[in-house]
Amino acid sequence: MIYLDSAIIDEAKTAASFGWVKGITTNPTLLNKSTLSPEETLRQLAAITSGELFYQLCSTDFDSMVAEGKQAAQLIGTRLVLKIPANDLGFRVTAHLSPQIDCSVTAIYDPAQAAIAQEAGAKYAIAYVNRATRLLGDGFALVRAMAEIVQGSNTEILAASIKSPKEAVETLKAGADHLTLPLNILQQMTSHQLSDETFVEFNAKGVGINF
Repeated sequence: MIYLDSAIIDEAKTAASFGWVKGITTNPTLLNKSTLSPEETLRQLAAITSGELFYQLCSTDFDSMVAEGKQAAQLIGTRLVLKIPANDLGFRVTAHLSPQIDCSVTAIYDPAQAAIAQEAGAKYAIAYVNRATRLLGDGFALVRAMAEIVQGSNTEILAASIKSPKEAVETLKAGADHLTLPLNILQQMTSHQLSDETFVEFNAKGVGINF
């Protein structure tokens, strides 16, 4: 599935109008770009999309993270997917909350973390592809290794930090199950110059039904 990576209301409305964007992912940085409060932004995003809405926990201790996750579930409902950091604390929170709330483990940079995400009950393991390429050398190799580890389990690979349609395609070829993309990349993926030229040519030489 393909998701919109944004917390801007107008962008969410545009993506929803496409008919093929399946949900919305947010993070604290994206929520900070909204002109609304985080709570109101999430309420409106939940009303716009019929799919999953991802919210990233900001608390930094176990009890607070659990409480924040439950508060988010009250706000968003059953379509919530929590984004939880890929660290020791995050894995413990994931194991605690995943039986009640869909969870994803985010910012994975080592395939071993994907293995722990799977064991903790995460629905998604999230890789930052472009960022991993810049920091590690090959984000596609990371996705490929993660996909091999979680194959056959209930954990799927969601890829973020994708900067071009080509990078999106290579990420899917590497084994990602889902992509989350900013609006401009979603729009770029729908068109190609040759497709536009072919459409014009067919219309110029052909006929259609009268209505």
